[in-house]
Amino acid sequence: MLDLIDSHTHIDVAEFDADRGPVLARARDAGVARQIVPAIALAGFDKLAALCRAETGLYPAYGLHPMYLAEHRPEHLDALRGWIERERPVAVGECGLDFFVEGLDAESQRLYFRSQLEIARDFNLPLVLHARRALDEVIAALRSIGKLSGVVHSFSGSEEQARQLWKLGFCIGLGGPVTYERARRLRGIAATMPLELLLLETDSPDQPLHGHQGQRNEPALLSEVCACIAALRAVPAEEIAMATTRNAERLFRLPAWNGSATA
Repeated sequence: MLDLIDSHTHIDVAEFDADRGPVLARARDAGVARQIVPAIALAGFDKLAALCRAETGLYPAYGLHPMYLAEHRPEHLDALRGWIERERPVAVGECGLDFFVEGLDAESQRLYFRSQLEIARDFNLPLVLHARRALDEVIAALRSIGKLSGVVHSFSGSEEQARQLWKLGFCIGLGGPVTYERARRLRGIAATMPLELLLLETDSPDQPLHGHQGQRNEPALLSEVCACIAALRAVPAEEIAMATTRNAERLFRLPAWNGSATA
C-alpha cells in the first residue's frame, strides 16, 4: 500500500460532520494516514484543534482564508498569533489572495495576507497559500517579505510562475484538476516539474477528480491523484508517493511516524 500525505484537506468542515469517522477510515485504508488540515476562519479554530487532537495523523494549520473575508476582523490577526504561539501548528494558512471571486475587497485581502506572511516569518512556519488570478502579486509579496517557505495549493498558474515559486523554495500542490485531460498546461507542469517540490492534495470536500464529478471529494481519493501524476511522468506510483510524502514531512516538519501513531 502507498504511504500518502494529503497536504490540503478540510476534513473539519460541516460537509463531513455526518460521517467523518468512515471518511477517515477509508482514507487510512487507501494509505492516506496523514492529512494537513488548514483553517479558513477564526470561528472554526476550536473545532479544528479538537479534531486534530482527537484523531491520529491530522495536523492543523491556522489562518484566515481570503474567500471568507466577510468573517474576518483586524483583531483576528492578533488572535491568530495567540493561537499559533499556544498550539504550535504545522503551518500558517490557509491564506492568500483571490481576485477571481467577485465582491472580495482587494485591499482588505492584502492587509490580511501580508500580516499572515509576517506571522509565518516571525514563527518560522511554512505557509499554505491560496492564489487565484493573483499569483504574480503573491509571488511579489513572498519576495518582499523574504525568508518564507510553504506551498501554493491547487496551483493553476503558468510554468513560468511555477518556476518563480520553485526559486523561492515553495512547493506546489496538485489535486483533482490535474486528473482532467483538458488541463493540458497543468498536466505538463506535473509531468516535468522538480519532484522534490511537489505535494499531493485533495482539497476535500472540494475539487472532485475526473470520474467523480458532482461528488463530495475525500482524502481516500488521493491515490488516484498519485496514479495520474505517475502516469504523466511514466514512473511507478510508489515513486511519486515516496517523494511527495518525504516532501510533506520536510516542509511541515512532521513528527516521526511508525504507520499508526505520532511520536
